[in-house]
Amino acid sequence: MQDLLLLAASTPSPSPTAASGGGFDLLGTILWPLKWLVELVLVSWHSIFTFLGMDAAAGLTWVLSIVGLVVVVRSALIPVFVKQIKSQRKMMEIAPQLKKIQDKYKGKRDQLSREAMSRETMDLYKKNGTSPVSGCLPLLIQMPVFFSLYSVLSSVASNAQQGKGGVFWMNPQLTLEFYNAKLFGVASLHESLVDTIKTKPDGWQITVVIMVTLVVLMIASQYFTQLQIISKNLSPEAKQGQAYKMQRVMLYILPLAFVYSGIFFPLGVVIYWFTSNIWTAVQQFLVIRNMPTPGSQAAKEREERLARKGKAIDADGKIVPMAKYQAEQQKMFEEAEALKASEPKRQQPMSKQRAKKQQGKQGQSGQGPGGQGSKRPGSDASAS
Repeated sequence: MQDLLLLAASTPSPSPTAASGGGFDLLGTILWPLKWLVELVLVSWHSIFTFLGMDAAAGLTWVLSIVGLVVVVRSALIPVFVKQIKSQRKMMEIAPQLKKIQDKYKGKRDQLSREAMSRETMDLYKKNGTSPVSGCLPLLIQMPVFFSLYSVLSSVASNAQQGKGGVFWMNPQLTLEFYNAKLFGVASLHESLVDTIKTKPDGWQITVVIMVTLVVLMIASQYFTQLQIISKNLSPEAKQGQAYKMQRVMLYILPLAFVYSGIFFPLGVVIYWFTSNIWTAVQQFLVIRNMPTPGSQAAKEREERLARKGKAIDADGKIVPMAKYQAEQQKMFEEAEALKASEPKRQQPMSKQRAKKQQGKQGQSGQGPGGQGSKRPGSDASAS
């Protein structure tokens, strides 16, 4: 792989603590290790595609390298995604308990009540090992990678003009190739929509159409991903909680944030985020289809699909033949009836006055006419 072999001969990598103006760059220092990794993944994929015969300076080669970066990052986040799903399930399970806490302090606006409500809520989260933030873990972890990629691509223009390389793996030759790379031969990967309009007074219309189309697709994919979660994968109880309200708000806030990013971020970053959204949408679709939240619309649809195939989900969550499922349900019903029959019947509590009247009625029922018992002494002997 020529790109990796040439890196040792490239210009020495800039110090992570040196800013472009000669001062200390705190953000650059924090992101330096991630920028190093981002460049490594980009150059590695670029080497693979050029080894397969693709043009090293072509825009498509670098676009596919960015897609490869998405594959690496999202594959590494699969364990975090699994943890996110489990956390979301727990949030759904404790939704009724959260509702009770909210109802308990409903209408109470004093400081002590708010602190008590917050304390009980946090104790409930801690007891069940979950929190609302855990559902955003994949997004939160991706943000540093996202900003690192933004930093790498934003510095391409200045580095190429000065004949420098990137942090380490992007040597001057690769930096220049990326600088000259254009999607469909017109859209530069290192330029944003604003940069394109400013720097290309003539012939910028096609570039703008390409970038606007990608921004719209990026926003639509993000909206669809969030919509399928709140519309199909939430139980009725969860839709009454605070987490559902937050998700409804995020459904409309996130697309607005992506409008901003689509205008000011380089095209390469937009391609990265759009590809990442597609990954999320497909991943979320598979999870909702095969592992839906119990009681949700998606769970009902899954049960209907299984029923058409003569199958059902048993008590352990396994897919079994319908006959086995019905036998299990019948057995559970019989066990419940037997347990109910074996339990002592609960007596209705009564007041002292009512108990006294009841004792009086029982005493009168054991007496015959004249106030004497229905049997006289010696009656047994006379009868014999």
